[in-house]
Amino acid sequence: MKKMITSVGLVAFGAANLQAEQYAPAPNLSSLQTTKPWSVAATLRGFYDDNYTTQPSGPGKVDSFGFEVSPSAKVNWTLPQTYIGLSYAYGMRFFEDRANNRTDQSHQADFNLNHTFTPNYKLDLSDSFVYSREPEITAGGTSVIRRTNTGYYRNRAGGHLTAGLSEKLSTAVGYGNTFYRFDDDASFRNSLSALLDRTEHLPTIDLRWQVQPATVAILGYQYGIVNYDDSNRLYSGASVFQSSIRDSRSHYIMAGVDHTFDPQFSASLRAGAQFIEWDELNTQLGANGLPSQDDSQVSPYIDASVTKAFSADTSAQLGVRHARQSTDVAFFNASNPTLDQEATTIYGQVTHQILPRLSGSLLAQYQMADFQAGGADGRSDNFFLAGLNLSYEINQFLAAEAGYNFDDLDSDIPGRSFSRNRVYLGIRASY
Repeated sequence: MKKMITSVGLVAFGAANLQAEQYAPAPNLSSLQTTKPWSVAATLRGFYDDNYTTQPSGPGKVDSFGFEVSPSAKVNWTLPQTYIGLSYAYGMRFFEDRANNRTDQSHQADFNLNHTFTPNYKLDLSDSFVYSREPEITAGGTSVIRRTNTGYYRNRAGGHLTAGLSEKLSTAVGYGNTFYRFDDDASFRNSLSALLDRTEHLPTIDLRWQVQPATVAILGYQYGIVNYDDSNRLYSGASVFQSSIRDSRSHYIMAGVDHTFDPQFSASLRAGAQFIEWDELNTQLGANGLPSQDDSQVSPYIDASVTKAFSADTSAQLGVRHARQSTDVAFFNASNPTLDQEATTIYGQVTHQILPRLSGSLLAQYQMADFQAGGADGRSDNFFLAGLNLSYEINQFLAAEAGYNFDDLDSDIPGRSFSRNRVYLGIRASY
């Protein structure tokens, strides 16, 4: 569940802070990870899931006990000006109630490289690859929050070069690429492959002005490209479309500010507009004898967060994001397609050291996503999730864990809503 919480941009401290990072290029490593170049861990949990098929209440809703095994390994190379990080995690969940295909498996591999050429020039590269059957691992930017028996791949890669142009002015140029591929047969009518196989590109450029030692003003531009696999087909009655009918191009123009109130309290804001156009919408509608529709829209874009460390034992983060996202709904009571969703997401996290050996964390997220165009236009998905985790440190290498996760989707589209409760108890070993 933690991977579903909407991620936020890292605070950009500007050129004045690059020199301080020159000899600390490996941020956010634990004390154990800084003592040696590698670490390993394994988690064993027993769980109960009251709706593992994420179905509405009724005959389709089934529950199961099970267990989960998740080993992982990390390698960290820290040099005076360079950090390289590699990690791999394997997950296996066994459901005792399922008669066939009783296990779900996942793989996740991550790569990070940070290099400071000079105090004014810094390069960041990253890649994250996932194969999974659980939507919660790859749902970022997509409204697929229902479990599926179809495995799928997601790869997210990106890079940023930050350059100090003067004492107060710096720029960051970057590029992001994400692709999604589903394992189901694309020839099936409106399969997940036809609905969601796509590649996303996002070149970016920011100008950053160091207004005050603790304040950076930002002016940014992004160019978003979403290309669906045009070899797949979507069907609506007698009409047949290529999946590329939902291809789009977006211009994001935004301004923002990053401010550090004190070493324990910081805030970040990006606000602007997204200008989106669908390249093939009216061409394919016309080829099917359907009337044209508006093939461009303007919508607000907001990404804001606040992080506060109340003490060495307690910290919190709160954020909100408003943006467009892909959806697995294509046709609903109409011949023309639903193009995407406009979603507002509010999220928060609190961690607290309850006792010297006992720590806890609470995560929560609420998302309201409005369908755009097609028969679903004006309808919404309202999704809430929460997660509570408790960890008791037995010794330096072992910890006992217990937790509870709750998911609830309230959708205006019939047959889509569901609720889900999960509890788990286990042990985690690390070295």
